[in-house]
Amino acid sequence: MALVRSGNKQKILEAGSQFNPVFDTEYKPGDTCKYEGIYKCTGCDKEVTIANGKTIPPQNHHQHSVSQGNIRWKLFVYAQ
Repeated sequence: MALVRSGNKQKILEAGSQFNPVFDTEYKPGDTCKYEGIYKCTGCDKEVTIANGKTIPPQNHHQHSVSQGNIRWKLFVYAQ
């Protein structure tokens, strides 16, 4: 079963609506993932699939403009 973030809200859709805190952690390039799934860049919405225990892409994976801010990743789809 997969849990999906509902827009920018802290609401998760899984046979109805429920809150799940796994979506709150923000990861920096090179950090180790705790959860398997699809991660979305908070500045540009680029998505990557990461397996549990693997690392977030490095800083040179993609670049941001100044207006997009630092590259940070949040879990978007949690492969539970």
